[in-house]
Parts: sequence; structure tokens; C-alpha cells
Amino acid sequence: MAETVLSSGIRYESLPSNYIRPISDRPKLDEVISQEIPLIDLGCTDKNRVITQIGEACLTHGFFQVTNHGISEELLGKIMEIAREFFHMPVEEKMKYYSDDPSKKMRLSTSFNVKKEKVHNWRDYLRLHCHPLEEFVHEWPSSPPPFKDVVITYCKEVRELGFRLLEAISESLSLEKDYMNMVLGDQGQHMAINYYPPCPAPDLTYGLPGHTDPNTITILLQDAQVAGLQVLRDGKWVSVDPCPNALVVNIGDQLQALTNGRISFSRALPSYSAVVHRHRTSSLCSLTLGRLMLLPLWTSLSDVLYSSFYF
Repeated sequence: MAETVLSSGIRYESLPSNYIRPISDRPKLDEVISQEIPLIDLGCTDKNRVITQIGEACLTHGFFQVTNHGISEELLGKIMEIAREFFHMPVEEKMKYYSDDPSKKMRLSTSFNVKKEKVHNWRDYLRLHCHPLEEFVHEWPSSPPPFKDVVITYCKEVRELGFRLLEAISESLSLEKDYMNMVLGDQGQHMAINYYPPCPAPDLTYGLPGHTDPNTITILLQDAQVAGLQVLRDGKWVSVDPCPNALVVNIGDQLQALTNGRISFSRALPSYSAVVHRHRTSSLCSLTLGRLMLLPLWTSLSDVLYSSFYF
């Protein structure tokens, strides 16, 4: 059973053949470029400036980073630490939560859909449903002991941040600030904690291959030590270098559908496009944490689970 997940304690000297991508589908890491990434200070007292910056970032990049977002450095450190502790637990303890059933709302798993894939992704992940919290918390891991308390606090605070961002996105479109939240209604919330173990051949595989997210927005906390996230811009893969205590926000398919060619109040809305992104592997261990996916509760689960939703 221990060999089912990568976080089994085994240090791989070579990449297993079922993780090696075809030559035409390898990451070509030497072609990845560095570029200035939109970095927005949500604590700026000039709210109009913040709204304008968010609109420009959505229009030109489909993603941005935010600082002074209201989530404390202490909590960001706690959620990162509790995630590391979870994946460093004895494999027998972790495997209590393992499932390869994509329909399960709480599960530890590996890659994406191991039953159907020909080539696997170099990651393990813990998937949680987070809203309404009272419906799902009882299913969450109870080890390590602070897990539930830390993750509950983080989920609540990131959910509030998500609503604030949707308000700013609405205003960037010259709409009432509650427009997006009203149209979307009560939104579900999913979280994935991704664990990328040290990889012996980062040039041959992915942590996650290129994809868009089918939700409204994604809020991501990167590992500060490893620049694993890359986004596709103008045909080039761009490295998103971690910024201390910043969170990455990217547009998902739902928001693109709401703005793409739609008419509101007798005028066309600008199109905010979902950004294609991927996660590289590294010789170092890395995590992406608190990946909060906001999407309407009326979205069909099958639409989410069986699309290109690398969750």
C-alpha cells in the first residue's frame, strides 16, 4: 500500500517509466522565462487604484499576486507547516485517508486519475470540500492534531478574501460590487494541498501539466522555497516566483464564461480569460497549499471532476 503514494519515504534515484512524458510533451525547462508578474497591494488606501490594477491584471494576464490581503503571516506559516506535517506522517497513518475514487469529497490521492492515466503526474494531494464547513469537517484528517483547527481558520479567511476579490473584479468591470456574488449565488469551496516530492528528472515529467481551472477564481499559496508555478503567456511559459506572504489569484473558466462576450446593462463586458498554468517538478520537495476553488454550488459535480480539473 505504501507504494501507492509518492510520499512514502522512498527517495527515487531514477524516474519510474510511468511518469516519463513523451518527448513532444515534456516541460522544456530551458525555455521558461522570467517576467514581471502583477503584484497588487490590497492594503493600498486608494481603492480605485486597486480596482484598476486588478482589472488590468485580469485582462492582460488572467492572474496576479496579492499582498496585504488580510491573512496573517502567522496563519500562512501554520497552514504550510501543518501540510508538511501531514505528508511527513508515517505512510500507514496517511493511507487511512487514501482513495483513488474521484467522486470522494475528502481523499488523499496521487497524480490526477490513476485509474485512467497512461502517464502519471509527480504529486500527491489531499483534497477537501470546505463549504459548508459543518458538512465536511468531520471527514477531514484528525492527524496531525492541530490540522482541523488550522485549516478551518484558513478556509474561513481565504473565503472572505475570495468574496472581496470578486467584488473588486465586479467593480473593475464597472458593475456593482456585489454583482458577481449575486450572479454566482452561494459558492462552493474546494481545497487541494499539493505535495511535490524531490524528482530525479524534472525535465521528463510534470507535477501538474498545463490546464485551466473550471471554477470562478483560484487562490494559491506557494512554497516560498521553490518556484514551481508556471503560466502560459503569449505562447511562452513564465515562472511565477514566490513573493513573501503573497497569494496567487487566477481566473477560472466560470469567470471567463461570465465575461466572455456577455452583455450587461446593454453593454459588452471586457473578456477576462482563464489562464493556462502548470507546476514543474524539482530536485527539492515543494508544496502548494490552500488552493481554494470558488465555484457556484449549482455547478454539476461531473462537470468539475471529469473536466481538465487537476485537483
